[in-house]
Amino acid sequence: MVNADQVAVLRSLLAPTGWLERTRYFARALRQTARTPEGLLIVGTPADEPWHMTAHLADESRLAGLPGLAPTLVRWAPPPGAPPHLRVGIDRLERAGRAETLLVVTGETAPAALLERLADARKTGAAIFALDQGDPELDELAHESLIVQPSQAPVSFDGAQHLVSLAIGESAGARFFGQAGSRGIPAQPGDQRPDGDEAGRHLRGALRRPGLRSQLARLLDTITGTEPD
Repeated sequence: MVNADQVAVLRSLLAPTGWLERTRYFARALRQTARTPEGLLIVGTPADEPWHMTAHLADESRLAGLPGLAPTLVRWAPPPGAPPHLRVGIDRLERAGRAETLLVVTGETAPAALLERLADARKTGAAIFALDQGDPELDELAHESLIVQPSQAPVSFDGAQHLVSLAIGESAGARFFGQAGSRGIPAQPGDQRPDGDEAGRHLRGALRRPGLRSQLARLLDTITGTEPD
């Protein structure tokens, strides 16, 4: 779990990039739309199934008490004998309707077979969300999209999934990353994003704490996609 010192550092590093606001906006829209239990369908491409994001959403749904965010992983070719929650096939999208939300998470270009199913689901009233690395056809179909372009974004594609899942779990009205009710971190008097020298003091103080330096390094490696030394 992200602790208060790590939160302060992450806020100071990412706030100027605009990515806190972008991921929070996407997460809030998804949270407001996905309200039907078992109605959030998450899908990728045949070669890129979104296991990572599915696990994050399942955790946040449980921790935040939001059953509408419990994801159903839709698979292109579930193996025979898989447990029920892992054998939901791609034909499930054909039955998607107004009460359901489809979340596409993939770093690949969406194949025509997926785009066709999404277009049909949109016609029947399903909400379409996309988290991708820049796919014009997919993004045009989506009601909301979050594009993570490797050459421009300050976070990795996996890191963006972490940020979205963290934002989804925050309580209504809480500011992203560390306000009251968010990830179990209590608000402190005057709690605002640290700037300038204040951010530096937070960073130096955090890195002096035993064990926190390595924890923070691993967390930042995950968010930015940087390979550890």
